[in-house]
Amino acid sequence: MDAQDWAEMLLRAYLRWANGRGFAVEVDEVQEGEGAGIKTAVLTVRGRYAYGLLKAEHGVHRLVRLSPFDSAHRRHTSFASVDVIPAIPEGDSEVQIDPKELRIETFRASGPGGQYVNMTDSAVRITHLPSGIVATCQSERSQHQNRRRAMEILRARLAARAREERRREIEALRGEHKEVAFGNQIRSYVLQPYRMVKDHRTGVETSDVERVLDGEFDAFIRAWLEARAAGGSRSASATMRETSVTHGNRET
Repeated sequence: MDAQDWAEMLLRAYLRWANGRGFAVEVDEVQEGEGAGIKTAVLTVRGRYAYGLLKAEHGVHRLVRLSPFDSAHRRHTSFASVDVIPAIPEGDSEVQIDPKELRIETFRASGPGGQYVNMTDSAVRITHLPSGIVATCQSERSQHQNRRRAMEILRARLAARAREERRREIEALRGEHKEVAFGNQIRSYVLQPYRMVKDHRTGVETSDVERVLDGEFDAFIRAWLEARAAGGSRSASATMRETSVTHGNRET
């Protein structure tokens, strides 16, 4: 239950971060945990630079604390994975077809149907020239019906192709997906035996854990973006001053 509780704590923190910066946030899905917390949650955050900022949070987050679910009150380590991907619009746009990009051919149907289907050019073959995808229909008795059905098949195949391309694009943007385990964390949140939040990629740290868990991620995000801009040639300051945590709305 500790990991599920930690996931819910992170959900709350990111909601506060996004709301505090004027982003529109939609909670698309929450899967409740067994007894406490949540197993998974899906958020959509909309606003200027939302993805550019949040991609700094992609990775495994580690919490160390005295477990509220352990009767012996022992120290536990929990992990939660944050996955950040850009929203790619779906809908009819993915299967819009330009008639100029189609080659439509008719031919005599073959197979079952008797003399009628063999005497008329009722079968239709449609080729989508940019992709080379072909759809054919000869099951209907009229050319008009076969053409309509062939277009439906072509549209479905183009939609499947678009979804596959989008999946590959998302995987490329997602980057390396590490195991949710010790040694793979990007940031540690320690409540016991001392209090500290430290980003292992940049070295930025603070002792004000409550402030971070209330959604103050800006210093960590900024340091990561600066390190990326510098090509990873330098890390950020090892200690984050309290005054460096930014309040209010930000677009950069």
